[in-house]
This record gives sequence, structure tokens and C-alpha cells, in this order.
Amino acid sequence: MLAVIQAIEKLKQERQAVILAHNYQQDAVQDIADFTGDSLALSRYAASTTARVVVLAGVRFMAESASILAPDKTILLPDSQAGCPLAASIDVAGLRQAKARYPDAAVVCYVNTPADVKAESDICCTSSNAVAVVRSLPQQRILFVPDRNLASFVARFTSQEIIPWEGGCITHYRVTLDELEQARAAHPEAEVLVHPECRPEVTAAADFVGSTTAIIKYARESRAREFLIGTEMGILHRLLLDSPEKKFYLLSPGLVCPNMKLTSLEKIARCLREMQPEVKVPETIRQRAYGALERMLAI
Repeated sequence: MLAVIQAIEKLKQERQAVILAHNYQQDAVQDIADFTGDSLALSRYAASTTARVVVLAGVRFMAESASILAPDKTILLPDSQAGCPLAASIDVAGLRQAKARYPDAAVVCYVNTPADVKAESDICCTSSNAVAVVRSLPQQRILFVPDRNLASFVARFTSQEIIPWEGGCITHYRVTLDELEQARAAHPEAEVLVHPECRPEVTAAADFVGSTTAIIKYARESRAREFLIGTEMGILHRLLLDSPEKKFYLLSPGLVCPNMKLTSLEKIARCLREMQPEVKVPETIRQRAYGALERMLAI
């Protein structure tokens, strides 16, 4: 392990590279990263860094977002098979059909989507700003893609009509209300913090609903000493680093994303050595997708 870490550090200097890791990555990957965060934070960091090469320890749509915002940099995804079932639940052809059915609706596209879907949308959003993005739009009908649970969560906080795409995160969808109630009975002093990709009945029963960054911040600032966490297990590493005096319990044993666990230190070393696999969004798609992201950032 030490030899691999040393090799990565040497290759980083040679390639003028930085390593960005999502909060759901393996502990060792998070530890070696120059920056950890949620998907949008990783893209913003990629755009702002002076490094020439960005190793994106996450899944494909995140690497694509980095390519959209930082077209002048080489974006490497350590495992080319690291995809996202939620992002794969929508394609351009399907979105165009939906737009034809609802011509008066604005298309709000969750950042967890392929680049060409972003290019076909009016504006992007993240789990932390989805409500603000929808409220900012003048249209009264919103075609919200692709996560139906996030769409349901947004609908609770706006008077606009939300038309959801029937996609979802397999990992977050595994959490049930029964599991939440059982966990709460086992840890009655714990606050329940969940991601808005969870089922509506789970988010309705939680004490706090937010993105990974928001969950980490809430846990750090809360006076509570125990927390039940309803998002992918990789976040526990960061939670414990930030708040070592507090206790964290995973809400469900099913909260493991196999795609997020594909990245390893060995794969990071190999991609830096070979400068592959590279993710590069075609310029015609990138420009339109950038517009959707830029409109979100303006809000």
C-alpha cells in the first residue's frame, strides 16, 4: 500500500495532477485526494485548479461535468466502468419525447445525468439547490429529470407543477421506512439525516434532508451526539474525520454503491501512469451543457 501511495505522489508531480474524490469513495481514496466533496464541488474545483490533469475518483457523469467546466484540462476516470444507474435511466431520445409531450414545461436536469442530457435541458440543479433552481423559473410546469424521489422532495416546497422522470438511485431507494423506524427505536437519541434521493416516506420521517455536503455540515454543527445516516456508506469516513467525538450509524446495510467502490489506489496510479481512461465531452455538446450548468451557478 505504501509503495502505491508513493508512486501516486510521484506521478502527481510529474503530471501536474490533482486527485478529486467524491464523498462516497473508499476511505483510502478519500485520504489520498487533494479535495473531497459532492459532485458539483468536484467540478468547481476542477475548473479552478491550476493543475493540468484532474483525476476524478467518482463516476462517469462527474468526470463529464469536470470536462464541461474545465475543457482545457485532461480529465481522467480511474475505472471506465464506473457508471451511475440513475444517470443511465435517461437518454436524449427519451427526454426529447417528454419535451414534446410537455412543450410549456421547463426542463430541470439533476447533475446526475450524462452530458448530452444536460445539453438538452434548460438548467441543471444539485440535490442542495434543486428547490431554489425550480423556484427561480417563471414556468409553472417543470419537467424534472431523472430522479423521481428528488422531484417529489422539490414538489413539497414549490407551488409549481413538477412532472417527474421515473428514474431513481438504486442505492438510496433500498432504504425503507421500516428500516428507519427500527433504527430510530434502536438509537432513540440519534438524529436521522438522509439524502433527498431516498423514498418520499423516508425523507418525510427524517430530521434533516440534504446533500452529502449538507449532511456533513449539519452533523458537525448539531448539538446531537448520535446520528442515523441515510446515504451511501462512504460518507461515514468524512463524518468521523470531521466529528470524531460523535457516533454515526448507517440507516440501512443496503447503502453501498458498487460503482463508487470501483476506484482503487492501484487504478489511480495506473491512470496517472498511462494517462487513460480520459473523459472528454465533445465541444458541440459541451457548450450547450455548460449553458445549463452556468444558469444554475448564476442562481
